[in-house]
Amino acid sequence: MKAAELLCNGSVIVTQVEIPRGFIARTRGLLGRDSLGGDRGMYFDSCNAIHTFGMRFPLDLFFFDRHMTVTRIVRDVGPSRMVCGGLRATSVMEVESGWLADDAVRSGDVVELRVLRGD
Repeated sequence: MKAAELLCNGSVIVTQVEIPRGFIARTRGLLGRDSLGGDRGMYFDSCNAIHTFGMRFPLDLFFFDRHMTVTRIVRDVGPSRMVCGGLRATSVMEVESGWLADDAVRSGDVVELRVLRGD
């Protein structure tokens, strides 16, 4: 699994980003975890919708277009939901609901995903 950090306006906003690779890792995602914890996230490229079936904790979702511009933010998504990022969305970041300040990232912001290591 690759590791990265997410930056917005030059500041690191998520220090530990997991990037699952391969069908099984992407399918598993955060399933089976009791929490993700603060300052951690999971990023899915080539993805414009997610589901929370089987999840044990709520998520905040940040959808990005191909230029890494935030196109949609959906907060406090509970278990057993489906969320689409819209027509322009090409990737999504999942973080545990509630720890990232509302003003840390906004629709229209351009973010950077800085890969720290790749497996």
